[in-house]
Amino acid sequence: MFKREKGSSIWAFMPVTILTAVFCCVLWGSASPAIKIAYELFQIPADDTASRLMLAGARFTIAGVMTILFGSLLARKALVPKVSSLKNILILAMVQTIGQYYFFFMSLANTSGVRGSLINASGNFLAVLFAVYIFRLENMTLKKILGCIVGFLGIIVVFGGGSSLLAGDPITFAGEGAMLVAATFYAASGCLIKIFSKDENPVVLSGYQFFVGGIVLFIVGRLMGGSLVFYNSGCVLNLIYMGFISAGAYTMWGVLLKYNPVSRVSILGFINPIMGVVLSALFLGEYSQAFSPSSFLALLLVSAGIVIVNINLKKS
Repeated sequence: MFKREKGSSIWAFMPVTILTAVFCCVLWGSASPAIKIAYELFQIPADDTASRLMLAGARFTIAGVMTILFGSLLARKALVPKVSSLKNILILAMVQTIGQYYFFFMSLANTSGVRGSLINASGNFLAVLFAVYIFRLENMTLKKILGCIVGFLGIIVVFGGGSSLLAGDPITFAGEGAMLVAATFYAASGCLIKIFSKDENPVVLSGYQFFVGGIVLFIVGRLMGGSLVFYNSGCVLNLIYMGFISAGAYTMWGVLLKYNPVSRVSILGFINPIMGVVLSALFLGEYSQAFSPSSFLALLLVSAGIVIVNINLKKS
């Protein structure tokens, strides 16, 4: 059924492409439950913002080091940023790591992993709007409009649709609202990476901005009086894994984009919110939310929106 073209890269072989994309989406989808589990392992209460910042900082410092190492191995040379790229790295660190993950970590201390995963997916649709109307990188098309409408309907379901999904904690800015802000930062950072990568390797940009942003978050959290206590080996393993989520998924997704058409890879991103919901149910016990009719409808709409936005309607 699947034939690998002679001389083509193994990464362009469809079964390998799909399996690698699923692996990346499993990593990204596991971020929400991994962070909530980290709060328990490190015994960080929901109102301890300073310690949450230290945890986020430690994670992304590790992610930055891993990304640079993985990228250097793939490139077979040490990845060092150009002097002219330092300003862009600082801008990305402020938007993609400091801005986005300040609100991301805040949100997951105040909402469920299922809700967080679904609302976080709104970044895919906000990125389209940012790219068209703010950064002027793309033109609006009918399928993009339709995909955004369908996807945002799914987010609306999370915020106010269905008593079964909302039969618990109320909607709050510190919870669901913070995740929407994080998704906004994600959308802006995606456009900035596209602009800055014209003059610099995107792996270099991402790796070094992870590292810089992580250091800043850690220092700010420490100055605010936070602490990060390693109570057992589980804390160490959890922190390393959270670093690998960003480094591993980003690096492998970049490899897929290098050897495959963008549309083929991007459309597989619909798996991401699915993994987030399923893994939150498995590891956090959020079965009632994950498998409720409202949650299923939201997941269906969000995933369909991602597919519609990214599907290539032109015949190859």
